[in-house]
Amino acid sequence: MSRRLTGTTRMIQLHEKETGVFLGTITDAQLQFLIDQLEEESTDDTDYYIDQTTLDLFEEVGAEVDLLALLRQALGTREGIEIVWSRV
Repeated sequence: MSRRLTGTTRMIQLHEKETGVFLGTITDAQLQFLIDQLEEESTDDTDYYIDQTTLDLFEEVGAEVDLLALLRQALGTREGIEIVWSRV
């Protein structure tokens, strides 16, 4: 169930879902990449599970270097992480 974003100028922030820790900001294009690549449970879904396999796949399909770096730093040495996005 993929959706398309409508243009906006508000920043998109990523947080760790469990702790609320701020991970960084991403662009509309980077958010659209996540929406296109990851499974959404509904049209208003704003959270995703990320692990090393996911990041490897992102790299293979041409994810932006900045997005990959942000997600790799967020994952660190953990097996996986749930991230949530919001517009501010």
